Amino acid sequence: MHASRKWWIWFALALVAVAIAAGYKFWAEKNAVPAFRTTKIEKGAVTASVSATGTLAAVVSVQVGSQVSGQLKEIYVDFNSEVTKDQLIARIDPQTFEHRVRQAQADLDSARAQTLTQQATIAAQRAQAGQVEVNVANAKRDLDRKQQLMEKGFISGAERDTVLATYNALAEQVKAAKAQVQVAESNAIAAAAVVRQREASLAQARIDLERTAIRAPVNGIVIKRSVDKGQTVAASLQAPELFIIAENLTEMRVDTAIDESEIGRIRDGQKATFTVDAFPGRTFEGGVKQIRKAAQNVSNVVTYMVEVSAPNPGKELLPGMTANVRVVTDSRSDVLKVASSALRYKPPGAAASGPRSGAADSQSGAPSDDAAPRGGREGGGGGGGGGGQNRAMRERLEKELELNEAQKAKLDTIFSGMREKMMATREAPDRQKAGERIRMEMRAQIAEILTPAQKQKYEEIMAAQGGRRTGATARGRIYTVDAEGQPKELNVRLGLSDGSMTEVISSEISEGMEVIIGAALPPAAAGSRPAGRQGGPRMF
Repeated sequence: MHASRKWWIWFALALVAVAIAAGYKFWAEKNAVPAFRTTKIEKGAVTASVSATGTLAAVVSVQVGSQVSGQLKEIYVDFNSEVTKDQLIARIDPQTFEHRVRQAQADLDSARAQTLTQQATIAAQRAQAGQVEVNVANAKRDLDRKQQLMEKGFISGAERDTVLATYNALAEQVKAAKAQVQVAESNAIAAAAVVRQREASLAQARIDLERTAIRAPVNGIVIKRSVDKGQTVAASLQAPELFIIAENLTEMRVDTAIDESEIGRIRDGQKATFTVDAFPGRTFEGGVKQIRKAAQNVSNVVTYMVEVSAPNPGKELLPGMTANVRVVTDSRSDVLKVASSALRYKPPGAAASGPRSGAADSQSGAPSDDAAPRGGREGGGGGGGGGGQNRAMRERLEKELELNEAQKAKLDTIFSGMREKMMATREAPDRQKAGERIRMEMRAQIAEILTPAQKQKYEEIMAAQGGRRTGATARGRIYTVDAEGQPKELNVRLGLSDGSMTEVISSEISEGMEVIIGAALPPAAAGSRPAGRQGGPRMF
C-alpha cells in the first residue's frame, strides 16, 4: 500500500512539471520579441555593369598561306619570331616552277619565230601579187592594140578573143594573189596572238616561281606555325595555313558575347575592365570599341559580339586567353545604398499589396514598371504600382505620337497582353531574362502599328526612357525594426544596382539606419543550416 501511494505522488509531480513547462513555453512564445539580422544603409558609390567572358585576340591577325603546291624546302621563322613586311619566312622547292619558266620561255621564242615566218610569207605573197598585176597591165595593153587592129581589119576576131581570154585569166590571178596576201596577214595576226599568249604563260610561270618564296605580309610576330620543313602543301582548293602573324600585340582586343537582354545597355566608348587567370588579382582596363550587329544563336540563346580594346604595352597578355569582362554602363557617387538582400526580404505574413520589393531596377534586368505592373494591380497605390506607370506611358505615347483611334485600340491590346505575360513570369526560373524578352517583344509590336514618322519619334521616346530608368524610377520597400521590435515597412525608390548593393532614395532613410535582411535563426537551427543559407526567403 505504501508503494502504491509513492507511485501516485511521483505521477502527480510529473503532471505538474509538464503543465509548468507547457505554460512557460506558451508565455515565452507569446511575449518573445522576434530577432532579425540587419545591415546598415551606407553612403558611397554604386556602379552598374554587365559581366561576360571573352577571348583575347590580336587586333589584326593575318593568316599566311601558299598559292602554289609543293614541298617546303626551307622555313626561316618559328613561334614568337618577329618579322617585317616582305621578309622571307619560308620557301617551297622551286625546281618544278623553274622548269615551267624555261618551258614557257621556249614556247615564247618559238611563237616569235613563227611570227617572223608569217611576216616573210606576207612579203612573198605581196611580191607575187605585184608580179601578176604587171602581167595584167601588159595583157591590157596587148588587148587594146589587138582591138584597134581588128577594127581596121588587119587581124581576125578570133585572134583578138585569144588575147582577151589571156587578160581575163591574169585578172583572176590578181584576185587570187590578193587573197593569198590577206591569208598571210591573218596568219601573222594569229602568230602575234600566240606570242602574247606565250608571254602571259611566261609571266604566270614567273609569278608562280616567285610565290614559292613565302613572305610576311605585315610587320608582326609569328603566333602560330602549322608546318615543318619537308612537309608538302597542297593549294588545289584553298590556300593552306602555314603561319599566323599578329601585327601588333601591344594593342589587343577582347571578343565577348553579351546576352540580348543586356546588349541595349552597351554603348561604344564605355569603360571596361577585365581579368585573366594568368594574372590573378590584377585588373586590366579597356573600352567598348565595337558592337557587332550580327546575332549569334546557340541553343536558342541570342548573343551579340562586343569588341573591347585591351592595351598591352608590356605584351603580357597573349592571344587566346580567357578574359572575365566587366563593362561599366553607369555609375553614381555619394548616394545611399543598401544590400540588395534587404529589398528581397519580406516578413512572414506580409500581404502582397503595395509595391513589390524587387532587388534591382533596369540595370539588373528585373521587369521594369514601364512594361508590367508590380504587385499585380492596376492602380498606383502603395508607393506607385506598375499600372500607373503603364497608364502614364500609354497617355504619353497617345499624345506625343498623335495616335489615331485604331492605333490606340491596338496599343491597349498590346499593353494588356504584355501585362498578362509579365504576370505569368513571376515564378519563372529566369524571371529577369524573360521580362526583358517580353519588353523587347512589346516594343517591336508597338513599332509595327506606327507610321515611319511615328516610329522615329517612338525610338527617341524609348531612348530617353531607357536613360531615365537608370535614375531611381523603380519602386521597392525595406523594413526597419520599430520600438516594439516589429518590422516597419519603408517605401523607397530604386536607382542603380551592382548586384550586391542597390541605390535607394527616400526622405525617411539616412546613412547608418539599420534595415532587416533576414530573420535570425535559433542557435540550434543556425548550427544545422548550411553555411551561406542564413538569409531570409529569396523572392526571386
